[in-house]
Amino acid sequence: MQIESLDRLINAFSHPPSVGKKTAERYAYFLLTMNEADVKDFADSMVTAKENIHYCKVCANFTDKEVCSICSKPNKEPIICVVKEPKDVMAMEKVRDYAGTYHVLHGVINPLEGKGPNDINIKSLLSRISAEGIKEVIVATNPDVEGEATAIYIANLLKPLGVKVTRIAQGVAMGSELEYTDAVTLSKAISSRREM
Repeated sequence: MQIESLDRLINAFSHPPSVGKKTAERYAYFLLTMNEADVKDFADSMVTAKENIHYCKVCANFTDKEVCSICSKPNKEPIICVVKEPKDVMAMEKVRDYAGTYHVLHGVINPLEGKGPNDINIKSLLSRISAEGIKEVIVATNPDVEGEATAIYIANLLKPLGVKVTRIAQGVAMGSELEYTDAVTLSKAISSRREM
């Protein structure tokens, strides 16, 4: 059965990351079973989000205002947490123990993909350090090769400025079992140990 508009819909649903052909087909068929008002509301919400959401002029997180709600908060600590993507800000905000601001890189250094330091949002981080009187920068990029390379690059840039640069702790996750933990993670846990 060849229906051009259905094929286009399946293809459109297959663009987001982690959505394979089978999942895209399920989404497409589900959409076809929705009533017309719900489909129009769904499409309208996507268009509205795309039109209204942009990057915060301070931290580059997503916002629908000029400056995001986190950067607008009064009484912030002079700390910036550097993350790879806006969704990482959402994850960090769930912790509730952090009272600083964020800086979104929109990527990491990845030579295999042709991404160098000039291809991610690092320059504006440097200008924020002195402008905002930042005392500490927490680098919270993923603990993979690209995230580590980016963290080291940022640390080397910031240390001469007299800013404390820290890295989020890495190691064994709470609730996991040692027998199922890989050697690299265990090694990080041992080297990041702290006194009790």
